[in-house]
Amino acid sequence: MTRPNVSTDEPGRLLVFVMTAALVGAGTGAMAGSFRLMLSAADDLRRDLTMRSHGTWWGLPVLVLGCAAATALAAALVHRVEPHAEGSGIPRVEGVVEGRTEPGRRRILPVKYVGGLLSMGAGLALGREGPCVQMGGNIGIWMARLTRRGAFDLRVLVASGAAAGLATAFNAPIAGGVFVLEELVKRFELRTTLATLTASGTGFIVAHVLVGNDTDFHMPPLDDPRLSQAPVVAVVGVVCGLVGVAYNHAIIAALRIADASRVPVELRAGLIGAGFGLVGWFLPDLVGAGNHLTQDALTGSGALVTVCLVLMLRAVLGVVAYAAATPGGLFAPMLVLGSYIGLAVGLAGQALVPSVTPEPAGLALIGMAAFFTASVRAPVTGLILATELTGTTNLLAPMLGACALAMLIATSLRCRPIYELLTDRAVRAARQNVAERRPLAHD
Repeated sequence: MTRPNVSTDEPGRLLVFVMTAALVGAGTGAMAGSFRLMLSAADDLRRDLTMRSHGTWWGLPVLVLGCAAATALAAALVHRVEPHAEGSGIPRVEGVVEGRTEPGRRRILPVKYVGGLLSMGAGLALGREGPCVQMGGNIGIWMARLTRRGAFDLRVLVASGAAAGLATAFNAPIAGGVFVLEELVKRFELRTTLATLTASGTGFIVAHVLVGNDTDFHMPPLDDPRLSQAPVVAVVGVVCGLVGVAYNHAIIAALRIADASRVPVELRAGLIGAGFGLVGWFLPDLVGAGNHLTQDALTGSGALVTVCLVLMLRAVLGVVAYAAATPGGLFAPMLVLGSYIGLAVGLAGQALVPSVTPEPAGLALIGMAAFFTASVRAPVTGLILATELTGTTNLLAPMLGACALAMLIATSLRCRPIYELLTDRAVRAARQNVAERRPLAHD
């Protein structure tokens, strides 16, 4: 982003601008907080229906058809009403912040909100953070237009709303601000930093009234790391790097297959939703965003074979869910995969070299940060996010080492960050839409 005129950085103007960013944060906090509550209610409803209907003749068809209908409706809203609301939303926000694509229309927010509730409520393996980031960015657009801000300030307010969205999605205000500065803006410029951190903090405060201030995950007390455990930690970093590269390629490959398919978007989404309904009937813990799976991994318990099976199934489900062309994010599914990689390495290490293997729960936490770093290439955000999500700080040193290795592996294999790949895709789709006047491809 080019810098604004010097006059806009005068103390009085800067204060007004920061206050505007605070309003963006407050609006985002209220929106994202209500979104979290509605998603929780939808998950509870799906799980309750599944439990109550077992043993009945109608239970399975009702669940499968219900999930199919909800996912198809979410895809229809995106495909026919607002194509910009598709997918995570973070790539779209990144394109706007970089000035590579236009801000978009007001209808993005309601379509994202309703579509996200439908698709994630149906059990798709998607996260709430992407929609919250895009909806927060859209609130930034609204505020910029309402206060008649220029192009630079509009992009800063979009970034501020995105930070507030991530902060409220995960109860992680520092990670929200740092992610936007590290991944979207890619610079720590005074005006942008003040606005982003202010919006993130304000959004977190407002959301606290709705959803509370507890950490998303709870961990048992962990021993301080020892230098002798470094080789096992390194294994976690290497495996996360390799799997992160494979996951990025799989996401992009799935989107290409979906683009090439002649099956109508709504029908394809309905079939995917039906598949998730079927999986949810027999294995209800495998569907949805997966926060409960991450929490299980962070307890450090489980059988190695089961952990590996969950890891493989969730990787497939995450890729398939993202190809459904409905609103939903990638963060939460990444946390599941990273935590299960760390847990698997920990369980294997305890069986083979118990004297130099850290607690599996600790390795699960390290895996969360390392896998996020491998896929997104934002190591500082990964470290802070894992810390804020669990309230655990004594593993920062091994987390840093594992993140460095994961990033080295991904970079050496020339795998571009997932949001960079998706942003290029979103920008190409936007340009094609303008040139051909037709709905966008995958965002």
